[in-house]
Amino acid sequence: MVEPAASVPPGWQFQATLYGWLTAIDGDVGVRRLPAVPVNASISDVLGDLDGAFMGSFMARNGQWLLLADVVVARLSEGKHVGTFGGAEADVDLTQTIVTGAVGYMLPTGRNDLDFALTAGLRYMRLSADVSLVPTFLPATISDSQAKSWIDPTLGFFAHWALDEKWFVNATMDIGGFDVGSKLSSSGYVGLGYLWTKSLSTAVGYRYLYEDYEGAGNQSGTFRFNTVMHGPTLSVAWHF
Repeated sequence: MVEPAASVPPGWQFQATLYGWLTAIDGDVGVRRLPAVPVNASISDVLGDLDGAFMGSFMARNGQWLLLADVVVARLSEGKHVGTFGGAEADVDLTQTIVTGAVGYMLPTGRNDLDFALTAGLRYMRLSADVSLVPTFLPATISDSQAKSWIDPTLGFFAHWALDEKWFVNATMDIGGFDVGSKLSSSGYVGLGYLWTKSLSTAVGYRYLYEDYEGAGNQSGTFRFNTVMHGPTLSVAWHF
């Protein structure tokens, strides 16, 4: 979610970005002994169920080196019918914290308008889930909650293409997990931006984040989280 200027002067250059991510969520969440509950929420569903969110990123560049950081904190609640013929009412409350950091190194492209860097980093995930099930034919509520956190190593790339002095395209992608934290983790972004001044730019884009995690089994069961978050973004960045 970074929008650097087309030309990069020598020395350290910094950028702070605030953005909004209109997110749809598709996947399954399971807590301890309870069965996995499908979470399939459209963008409008998420906006209706969203209790609060903060999203921002920071970039520092010095010559060929990049330092990248990104933070997403969000909480949402969803209720739905699950099982055959809507056999139970399920309520899921999710609180999610995602912190990604990476170091990148610019590779030669032979073009003044194109920057391309390979990146390596870490992604910290913390999820807390509260799940309750109300069976249609039982006068009882079955509920449980669990919180898990893990760290995934990531490998990826960052690309910046200056279309002219004002317009630019950015793209990032990484893949990680490798059974170190999650089974598989991946994120990607592509955006079209406009540099209004030397200090201010905006961009519209599309972003996704896939996470497939299952906690270690024990007598209390496992924490299962297999979802993809995806949707359009709108950002404003300050360059200094």
